[in-house]
Amino acid sequence: MDSSSDMRFPLRLHVLGSGSKGNAAIIENTLAGQGVLVDCGLCKRDFLARCDEAGFDPAALTAILITHEHTDHTKGLGVVLRGLAKSGARPLLLASPAVRDAGMPLGEALQQGLCDFAPFAAGDILQLAGMDIRVFATSHDAAASFGFRFQCGADAVGYMTDTGVATDGARSALAGVRVLALEANHDRTMLEAGEYPYHLKLRIASDCGHLSNDQAAEILEALAHEGLQTVVAMHVSQNNNTYRLPREVLEGALRRSGCAAVVKVAYQDRLVSV
Repeated sequence: MDSSSDMRFPLRLHVLGSGSKGNAAIIENTLAGQGVLVDCGLCKRDFLARCDEAGFDPAALTAILITHEHTDHTKGLGVVLRGLAKSGARPLLLASPAVRDAGMPLGEALQQGLCDFAPFAAGDILQLAGMDIRVFATSHDAAASFGFRFQCGADAVGYMTDTGVATDGARSALAGVRVLALEANHDRTMLEAGEYPYHLKLRIASDCGHLSNDQAAEILEALAHEGLQTVVAMHVSQNNNTYRLPREVLEGALRRSGCAAVVKVAYQDRLVSV
């Protein structure tokens, strides 16, 4: 049976866009008929078009979670919130206070009265859209950065991008999920041989940068379990990776683990729903 139609598995992940040009994803609780948006780095046109393609009514968003303040994760906030207001939706904006203070789009949205704000910190359990959402810290060169575990009953979705390493807290939070959205940003050889300046290569490959395909595979091998159904490779670089490589590397990790999960790759310019 397709897990998306099985009420044991009420959670769906809609990756509206993922990459250096803009990031946004919705975790939908089909039992509650509501959802939570993670990051808002897309323009209103693309955001609305991909919600429509996913069959998700954006007016059903109850909250927006911001992983960190970098503009590819926040630049669409103002236009999207204004668009949602026209449909009568006013989702709660949640972020770390450090991220709120460092991110201009967040500050502008709050100053314009487009949304209400609530803070979170690593270790918090948020209750939104009928889900318990566990917040964990990631390791990125931002004011602060976070990932999330979304839980509804026995169903769980893990979400981790924009991190140079997977901390013990992250691995604990992501254990046992059915769907895992996991960064696989770059191929190490392509990054080393590419045209990026040396300082940028160092930043990407650092412990405060982005996970490589091989790092993602090591994390996945440790997290793989019988109940894992789908892995989505996230934040794939269009300059230092291909969309084929992370799939192959993550599939290899699953084979080594004896796990039958399916690997999908999130794209910058098109929807991927699980």
